[in-house]
Amino acid sequence: MKIVVLDAYTANPGDLSWKALEKLGELTIYDRTPPEQTVVRAFEADAVLTNKVVLDQKVIDALPDLKYIGVTATGTNVVDLSYARSKGIVVTNVPSYSTESVVQATFAHILNLATRLVDNTTATRAGEWVESLDFSFSKGKLTELHGKQLGIVGLGAIGRRVAQVGLAFGMRVVAYGPRLTLGQDDNGVKAVGLDELFTTSDVITLHCPLTESTRQLVNAERLAACKRGVWLVNTGRGPLLDEQAVADALSTGQLGGVGVDVLSTEPPQASNPLLSAPNCFITPHNAWASYEARKRLIQIAADNLEAFIENRALNVVN
Repeated sequence: MKIVVLDAYTANPGDLSWKALEKLGELTIYDRTPPEQTVVRAFEADAVLTNKVVLDQKVIDALPDLKYIGVTATGTNVVDLSYARSKGIVVTNVPSYSTESVVQATFAHILNLATRLVDNTTATRAGEWVESLDFSFSKGKLTELHGKQLGIVGLGAIGRRVAQVGLAFGMRVVAYGPRLTLGQDDNGVKAVGLDELFTTSDVITLHCPLTESTRQLVNAERLAACKRGVWLVNTGRGPLLDEQAVADALSTGQLGGVGVDVLSTEPPQASNPLLSAPNCFITPHNAWASYEARKRLIQIAADNLEAFIENRALNVVN
């Protein structure tokens, strides 16, 4: 079997091994593949692995030997799933490999907003504590999470783990999900409507998929209805936010702070309004990318392909 990995670098920049895939066939690895090179590089492949390289109908039609597409991520929007199915091509993904890492990153953002960690560290490095008249110095208001309401949009695997950590901090936790029963209390997590979640929460964190109904879920109207000074965290998908509306709400103080790991375009354009918005803390889409999570990702991707070779269904999405 000829196996081609089209964009390997983010999963493995050199600190992990591809041996689990190497034992399955003739393996060719590309760190990155521009769109115009996709067909050339994958032309003779039986199996193609992709993270962000698009495999649409046009590309699939140009790959006569293709039998298998492995998406090295949870989201599968880079592949035309229905067309692949019509051509008899199996598509798999890698679910739940980064849950613990994303939960960790979510609370890194929340705790930064609570402790003003970045602001205080930056101020100390700039000499402000040295020049202080007092032994204790702080940039901005410090906040206890205990007793605050955490609103979670999307109660899948990641959302549920975020809820558990929030409860461990003594937070009141509410959640919205399309399959949740309003008013139901599930291990301390109360299911509420989306409007109630936004209007009553002190911290809002997004863990829902990007669909047409969730695109720009956080917009000017919804932000205006929130408590003044609410915190917003997004480690889900960038287009869940109307980024200009979020920047405007930060400028007026309606939003007290924002932590995001994802933006609508990645890498971002220099004109993205969040890059210069006050009290906005941005990490470069690496919440998923701990060493441990990437190691799991590669192993599960290899397990998926091995199962396909053995005519077993594992993480098939089409």
